[in-house]
Amino acid sequence: MSKQDNQGFVMKCGGSTLADLPDSFFEQLRNVQASGVVPVIVHGGGPAISDTLSKLGIETEFVHGLRKTSDEVLNVVEMVLAGSMNKQIVRRLNRVGASALGLSGTDGQLIQAQPVPQAEEIGFVGDVTYVEAALINGVMEMGYIPVIAPIGIDEAGQRYNINADTAAGAVAAHLGVKRLVVITDVAGIMKPVDGELTLLPVVTTEDIEKMIALGEIYGGMIPKVRAAMKCLEGGVTEVVIAKGTEPDVLKRLAAGEELGTRIVVHHPETADV
Repeated sequence: MSKQDNQGFVMKCGGSTLADLPDSFFEQLRNVQASGVVPVIVHGGGPAISDTLSKLGIETEFVHGLRKTSDEVLNVVEMVLAGSMNKQIVRRLNRVGASALGLSGTDGQLIQAQPVPQAEEIGFVGDVTYVEAALINGVMEMGYIPVIAPIGIDEAGQRYNINADTAAGAVAAHLGVKRLVVITDVAGIMKPVDGELTLLPVVTTEDIEKMIALGEIYGGMIPKVRAAMKCLEGGVTEVVIAKGTEPDVLKRLAAGEELGTRIVVHHPETADV
């Protein structure tokens, strides 16, 4: 499957969201797979990592929405993401009759990474430099849904904690898919309008920069939208942020229904200007 003809989609799902999703969500993924469109899943696991670190008495903190990652924290991150969380998702997919295969970004050097610019402050957190798309395509061609844990690796064998949104954006861009779907526990990007939070159906990268500057997008949503913008730069047409518990969310998105927030480079009415 070449970069030009990949008509699948990449789905990013947070660990806390996945834990709350009903079997019907995984059945939707099975049905999508049965229709001939193989989704690629990139998952997080933040709450489970924090819970495990707490049980082990290891302190954890966040800097600009990213987890500060010492070598000790990194061991736990890999254990939770590439171990328990990854296999839990694979089991849930298998249970509803889908075929899934779990991978870590270190397997076959799938997600290659380098330290983020603020590495001195934040530790072993990585930016993606390359994704071995041929490996993912090979898994898909064998009939499996790839389920990817966002651990990166460099040429020296150093592991990195990769933000799941960042990893999903890079996977989508390197695979050449048209759409990245971010499944979360919120309806999409909200903005205060007349004192009430209102869902924005479409936002552009320019809108996002303004909202970050105004403090309307903050915390963990910042890495999500930054990853989306990088993804769009990489050739993906749109990123959709939607709530996982919305009934038939994947089926409705596949049918072209307007759900959640679409992030695009230009508003549709100005796309040809």
